Amino acid sequence: MSSTAEDIKARNKALIAEVLEVYPEKAKKKRQKHLNAYEGGKPDCGVKSNIKSLPGVMTIRGCAYAGSKGVVWGPIKDMVHISHGPVGCGQYSWASRRNYFIGTTGIDSFGTMQFTSDFQEKDIVFGGDKKLEKIIDEIQVLFPLNKGISIQSECPIGLIGDDIEAVAKKKSKEYEGKTIVPVRCEGFRGVSQSLGHHIANDAIRDWVFDKSTGEIEGFVPTPYDVTIIGDYNIGGDAWSSRILLEEMGLRVIAQWSGDGTLAELEKTPKAKLNLIHCYRSMNYISRHMEEKYNIPWLEYNFFGPTKIEESLRAIAAHFDDTIKANAERVIAKYKALTDAVIAKYRPRLEGKKVMLFVGGLRPRHVIGAYEDLGMEVVGTGYEFAHNDDYQRTTHYVKDGTLIYDDVTGFEFEKFVEKVQPDLVGSGIKEKYVFQKMGVPFRQMHSWDYSGPYHGYDGFAIFARDMDMAINSPVWGLTKAPWKK
Repeated sequence: MSSTAEDIKARNKALIAEVLEVYPEKAKKKRQKHLNAYEGGKPDCGVKSNIKSLPGVMTIRGCAYAGSKGVVWGPIKDMVHISHGPVGCGQYSWASRRNYFIGTTGIDSFGTMQFTSDFQEKDIVFGGDKKLEKIIDEIQVLFPLNKGISIQSECPIGLIGDDIEAVAKKKSKEYEGKTIVPVRCEGFRGVSQSLGHHIANDAIRDWVFDKSTGEIEGFVPTPYDVTIIGDYNIGGDAWSSRILLEEMGLRVIAQWSGDGTLAELEKTPKAKLNLIHCYRSMNYISRHMEEKYNIPWLEYNFFGPTKIEESLRAIAAHFDDTIKANAERVIAKYKALTDAVIAKYRPRLEGKKVMLFVGGLRPRHVIGAYEDLGMEVVGTGYEFAHNDDYQRTTHYVKDGTLIYDDVTGFEFEKFVEKVQPDLVGSGIKEKYVFQKMGVPFRQMHSWDYSGPYHGYDGFAIFARDMDMAINSPVWGLTKAPWKK
């Protein structure tokens, strides 16, 4: 006998109450606000978000520095990004994501290189301004073809008061107007990496857009100029998206941050439409461009054929009948491919349950791709969402879906143990915990070193990977603790 939405909702609410029982009363009251079973028809998911994590619980969040350096600025390939502070933070942000780019390392691309001021105790005592100036001078000697430099502040910089803005202005003048961007993204700012995204967006506004003359040599605008914003090209995702947009007859004049350049940042205010993929990381700059340059923006979703079709038509609606007709041709062109993928994998994945917990867009955007394969997302949540993310999530989740914001390590393990999904999609910190529990897992921050997952070709890779994770014979050799 199948469960109704009301049964599922009641079961999930009882599960939340059970999990909360281990906490002291004060912690229990606070965590209760972040957990819910979605009630269909409500305008949001009914959880509190963007609030400080509780001390003592195992949060899975990152910091403001990670949001700026690791996400927004780091993938801009022809700029050098200095991690200003101790080496550890820089090492972590440098090594954590696969933001694919085309270029020659050390010549016109610096994404796989690590630049750090390597703060020591004496730098904390005497300040790091002089050291920062010296590093910029060394970068200019060693890598003269870099197009610009960003200074990504780590925690000690804000604590001791280093004047990175003064250094940036001085060195920019010294190097004939070179773009040098100070970013006040010290890790302690805000409650998660989300504020780092906002700070990074504001730095683009203040130090790139506002200092631009508006004249771009050789750039001839067309009515079909669009941008891809908030796509970090993990496994080549932005390239997959770009293929479809260009097949529609649109011209992608800027793509950032993945495989992006400073010149593309500067061109962005010339676009006719900004297309934003990761809403949480880039909505700030998109809203600014709408207000200042009158450029509309649209959040799109290229995960799975259903959402790709919806997005292509929504994008085409901003343009003329030629683009609208081209969108239909693109959809028709890939129909046979997606039908074949679904025919192959849906029988193997039909009815499988999935629980998600990722950072920005994926807890909602990938739901449609799972549903195209006959799978059901029974629980989802974000590391660093705001309320508007949970409002947008209501368009994707079903009545009764388990929602968990900034879920703790304990809560997530207990939810998985009780719900017993067929697959968990989350981050590297959780991967090995759940695999040791005997639960199939996909690392959904960077596609478990696979990808791309965007676009029609990406859907075929996505389906293969989910099948490989769930139906691998290895699970016959181990058992989840609750099955023993």
